[in-house]
Amino acid sequence: MLSCENLTVRAGTDGPVILDQASARFLPRGLNAVIGPSGCGKTTLMKAILGILPTTGTASLDGTPITRTEDLIGKVGLAPQFTTAQPQLTVGESLEYALRLSVADAAIRAERLESVLGVTGLAPHREKRVGSLSGGQLRRLSLGLELTLDPACLVCDEVTSGLDPYSEDQILALLRQLATERGKCFICIIHNLAKLSQFDWVTVVYQGDVVFQGPYPALLEHFGIDDGLRLYEVLNRRELSHWRTCWAERQAADGTAFDQAAAALPARDTERETATPRTPSGLSQFWTLLTRRLRLFFRDTGYLTLTSAITFGFPLLVVIFNLTGVWDVQNVPMERNSGSIDAIRQAIAVQIKNGQVANLAAGLVMFQVILLTLMGANNGGREISAERNLYEKERMTGLGPLAYALSKLAFVSLLGAFQGVWMCAFVKVVCNFPGPWADQLAVLAASCVSMSVVCLGFSALLVSPEKSSLLSIYLVGFQLPLSGVVLALPQALTWVCRPFINAYWGWSGTIKSMAGTPIWYAYSSSLPDQSAYVADSSTALLVLLAQGMLGVGMVLVGCQQKRWN
Repeated sequence: MLSCENLTVRAGTDGPVILDQASARFLPRGLNAVIGPSGCGKTTLMKAILGILPTTGTASLDGTPITRTEDLIGKVGLAPQFTTAQPQLTVGESLEYALRLSVADAAIRAERLESVLGVTGLAPHREKRVGSLSGGQLRRLSLGLELTLDPACLVCDEVTSGLDPYSEDQILALLRQLATERGKCFICIIHNLAKLSQFDWVTVVYQGDVVFQGPYPALLEHFGIDDGLRLYEVLNRRELSHWRTCWAERQAADGTAFDQAAAALPARDTERETATPRTPSGLSQFWTLLTRRLRLFFRDTGYLTLTSAITFGFPLLVVIFNLTGVWDVQNVPMERNSGSIDAIRQAIAVQIKNGQVANLAAGLVMFQVILLTLMGANNGGREISAERNLYEKERMTGLGPLAYALSKLAFVSLLGAFQGVWMCAFVKVVCNFPGPWADQLAVLAASCVSMSVVCLGFSALLVSPEKSSLLSIYLVGFQLPLSGVVLALPQALTWVCRPFINAYWGWSGTIKSMAGTPIWYAYSSSLPDQSAYVADSSTALLVLLAQGMLGVGMVLVGCQQKRWN
């Protein structure tokens, strides 16, 4: 039996109270309805009981206190109003991945898959993409995803809202079938008061508190109405204090209503009950998540097209500035002690031309790095925040935060590494950049991977994908001006900003790898300050690694936190 006592929830640390000393208990089997005017705290009540929201007070399952959401794995499920399944997957794939993340035994997974498809009526739609399902089918899929662990209790957050009457009746009939045949408990947050007669137990929430619990006939009698449709009209006529007093008096006069309602329900079929299956290892979950992400990547045509366009299009933008691949660097044709005016003029002209060539080379290297940081922002900026609700839901079925974080790090790192290697190889071949391949490939790949991971950290720490994406773009915008390559920074700011600027290290490691070549000779000769520091590739790689490790830390911290959207 799921119950709570004196639960209080605030909106923020010092915000208003949105759930005030609420106490409730729900039938261990059958259909429970949770109703109340919009904004009264229905969903807040259930999320507080499940440990999703920080709260004071106590919540328990079968008499055992609920201290964290993980205590409910395999025992209580949460079916949200809108399914968290990815539109690009098929119904069968969605259920199969859910099972692979929560059930280790392959035989149990196969049996559960067929059972869930059958009981939800989704077997004929097994090969359909989730994005093509109707509203009613999506609600069935949402229930099916929770039934993969076969929990005894399932909280349904408005799973019938927005459906046509026929689809709504079908969903309620499915819940009744599961409650009757399998002895399950359903706690349904609903809005349609015309359906209250189909529930065994009704909980009324008003202005952040529970003001009634009982069967439907008792509700009509308690509020003095002949039809449930008039409930909110009567509720709004009185203050919360009045309904609290009425509820307290009713409980004092008749404290056996709950026991009577529970005794009237069919006994649970204990023969059908099985122990919660063993959860897969972290390595298994990591591999499942990574393979699912790669499948989604190639099926999401919009994202795939955008990523392909910038991966293969950005290098084309770089090479158009030197399609010939010729770097016409000349030696200065004079001795330092020569007094010939013509020789001096010729030397100055060569130096100016060499400076132009050097600036073009340095500019193209910086252009590559800036474009790679933009790719990194695209790779990681929305990766976690855009699917945060899915991640939090899967944590409730046993997904480990470390496995999830590592799968995301692996995905964006693979993507960033490929983009960096392709950018370097394509531009190096077309523009004929000198210098060792290994150093330049490593530095540019590290630059893209590092930015991808840092932006992934923003995505893990922020709930809103819009905010995490915007912050990632801002970070890219700071790269060029704060690198100190194009615009000289004040001396006091140079080493304050530079350690955090990805673009500087990607640029310096690449341009310094050309040391000993005519391009480096021309560039170093053109520097106003001959003592100016330009990091070599080894130093650049170390700093980019440090930046990447900072991003890894952000991802790990963000994935440990609960951040429901």
